[in-house]
Amino acid sequence: MKNPWEEISLDDYENHMKLGSVMQLQSLNKMMKGQFDAYPVSSVMILGIAGGNGLEHVQKEKFEKVYGIDVNAAYLRETVSRYPELNGVLECLCRDLTDEEAELPEADMIIANLLIEYIGYECFRKTVQKVNPEYVSCIIQINMENHWVSDSPYLHVFDGLEQVHHLMEEAALNKAMAEIHYHAIRSLECMLPNGKKLVRIDFRKDDGKQNL
Repeated sequence: MKNPWEEISLDDYENHMKLGSVMQLQSLNKMMKGQFDAYPVSSVMILGIAGGNGLEHVQKEKFEKVYGIDVNAAYLRETVSRYPELNGVLECLCRDLTDEEAELPEADMIIANLLIEYIGYECFRKTVQKVNPEYVSCIIQINMENHWVSDSPYLHVFDGLEQVHHLMEEAALNKAMAEIHYHAIRSLECMLPNGKKLVRIDFRKDDGKQNL
């Protein structure tokens, strides 16, 4: 079965995300700067990179490699064309993370923003184990009301996502990550319109020394 994200155009996705009633594109951009700057890493993997929102915050003197992962090849082509200044640093790979056979390189850090919602905790854990990063920084959407897609002219573009969407809970994500020995070290919130908020949770791999 084809992944529903392969059917959604980047224009429709980004136009919805940047509406004044949604404000997710803008909010994620600001939060990503903090993610890139937070830890002493030289390689980062961005899961669900879409059109590369936030890549302008990448410091070439800090990062030797930035991997952009997405299931939609058209998104990745657009990302590469938008950020020619990252040539030699940015490497985009088309991967369906729900495919257990999907191969991924290792990286010092994973950034996964609004991604776990569409693959689930278990698939995300397996992805983290493949990449084996020291740090994982996630942004999840918490719906304080019942709807998970904000009303907009693009609403029905996302109808196919219902078959793969998972509701997120901060405690459940912390528990899932603890089971593969990653512990939460930071949590930040950003309120959005329409009864939603973005929650950034950062994890660090447990090296077994914390309690010594």
